[in-house]
Amino acid sequence: QVQLVESGGGLVQAGGSLRLSCAASGIIFSINAMGWYRQAPGKQRELVASIFSGGSTNYADSVKGRFTISRDNAKKTVYLQMNSLKLEDTAVYYCRAIAPMGYWGQGTQVTVSS
Repeated sequence: QVQLVESGGGLVQAGGSLRLSCAASGIIFSINAMGWYRQAPGKQRELVASIFSGGSTNYADSVKGRFTISRDNAKKTVYLQMNSLKLEDTAVYYCRAIAPMGYWGQGTQVTVSS
């Protein structure tokens, strides 16, 4: 059974930092891509950042320069380092893996306070 287990969410003041982790288990095939999405109340889920097997990355314009995605292929784990957090970063953050089917994590809450 495929599982994506996220951790690292929480409450942080604006300007602070958090690091999210997502560990994949039960995936037999190679993971083509992993990424982070987020969904704020009343809004659609949106892509935050993604990283591909070759190491290339992609970021939403709203997080460029503040967030960094990385992965440990051996551990099948993806990380999201979030710096200079803003109130508008508050959302549930979801991990996604493409291997080659798509899988979602259960989500982790990130709340940025003023």
